[in-house]
Amino acid sequence: MAGCVFCQIVAGDLPARVVCEDEHTLGFLDQTPLFPGHVLLVPKVHVETLADLPDELIEPLFTRARRLASVMETALDAAGSFVAMNNKVSQSVPHLHVHVVPRNRKDGLKGFFWPRHKYADDAHADDVAATLRSALT
Repeated sequence: MAGCVFCQIVAGDLPARVVCEDEHTLGFLDQTPLFPGHVLLVPKVHVETLADLPDELIEPLFTRARRLASVMETALDAAGSFVAMNNKVSQSVPHLHVHVVPRNRKDGLKGFFWPRHKYADDAHADDVAATLRSALT
């Protein structure tokens, strides 16, 4: 869809640190992560909300989200993960996206007022993306 940032990333028109890709989905690092390794997983077709997601994309999207949640622990040495999605309210980009975030106890997330933690630099972000890509293969 013209003007959609995530569609532009899917098309390769905007840069992203891609972590995973298959026929139906694309996962890339959030540019303003809650923690390093925060991935946004999107369907490649433009879908605005979960209610709009075609039935045939439910399994590929959530199978990939489940796999990403699993590798957060092994690849990033996280105690667990946080998996979430906003629909319209607080949805900064109107393209369905699943947040998959590594979590640890006492990491500072409380309620819905979450501090953002930037990557140390581009090399750090590249390393985290490569680590997750490797863990998914």
